Amino acid sequence: MAAKKVIKVGVVGYGPAYGMGKYHFDQMAATGVMQPFAACDINEKQLEVARQQFPGIETYTSVDEMLRKSEVELLAIVLPHNLHAPIAVKCLKAGRHVVVEKPFALTVDECDQMIAAAKKSKVMLSTFHNRHWDANILTIMKHLPKIGRPYRWESFHGGRNKPREWWRSDKKISGGVIFDWGAHFTEWMLQVMPGQIQDISGFMVKEVWKHVTNEDEVTAVVRFKDGAMAMHTDTTLDGAPKATIRIVGTRGTIIASHTGVELHYTDDQGARIVASVPMEAKASEKYYQNVADHLLKGKKLIITAEKARRVIQVLDYACRSAQSGKLMKAKYA
Repeated sequence: MAAKKVIKVGVVGYGPAYGMGKYHFDQMAATGVMQPFAACDINEKQLEVARQQFPGIETYTSVDEMLRKSEVELLAIVLPHNLHAPIAVKCLKAGRHVVVEKPFALTVDECDQMIAAAKKSKVMLSTFHNRHWDANILTIMKHLPKIGRPYRWESFHGGRNKPREWWRSDKKISGGVIFDWGAHFTEWMLQVMPGQIQDISGFMVKEVWKHVTNEDEVTAVVRFKDGAMAMHTDTTLDGAPKATIRIVGTRGTIIASHTGVELHYTDDQGARIVASVPMEAKASEKYYQNVADHLLKGKKLIITAEKARRVIQVLDYACRSAQSGKLMKAKYA
């Protein structure tokens, strides 16, 4: 019997924030066809942790050395946001498949550079939108037809919280307050709102938290060519209760949190229904299973680089609009 094909996988940036290096390896290994093979980090202490957690793994303190010496085939980039694009391009040019932690990049131009490099090297490029399979969005998508055509999306993340002083609060590194959870909410938004994007505007406040360079609050507003609109706010100022997600359709409304989904709609007999519906099971493991199936079996990649670029377009253009006061026409509808 022929040996089962295995994909040798690695992580660039094993280090301590949320244990994401190990998390990626665990998710990869769970596919049964991805072998944790190499880890790269500038901190030798983190590489020692990697060797303890995955005995026999190759470790490197330099991406260039890893790309020169290692047979690793797919690399997950788990680094501060401003390093996603340059390191991904380097790995793609070296002929490696790449998964970039979200956010995919900080600008549309960086997305374009990564996509061009992947196409030239004929390798796979994706971003880790594992929350594409969160319980709330799976439940929303199951019941979405009950509210008719969704024409308005509103989402909200944050509260009244003094930001911590670290790289995620530094706009040059993080991209800004909307680039963390905002990437997840925007990916959900674009699942629900299927129309082509017409333009994007943004609004921001920066006047309270002077010890960090991230904005205090940013709101992105998206207008679609079919007349629908969507808006998302990430804030460190607004501590008042607000729906996490509110989707208004031609026949009703969905109100959702991370743990619950409530429907308000009119049924075929004209009766008004208000119901909390059972939650679908979270299935984030499907991300790497789909990547493996794509590489080994030719199955369609669900989280494509082009889809990831549309998410970044919303975040990037909203911040640019907020700074300039001008509406941004979509480059990628």
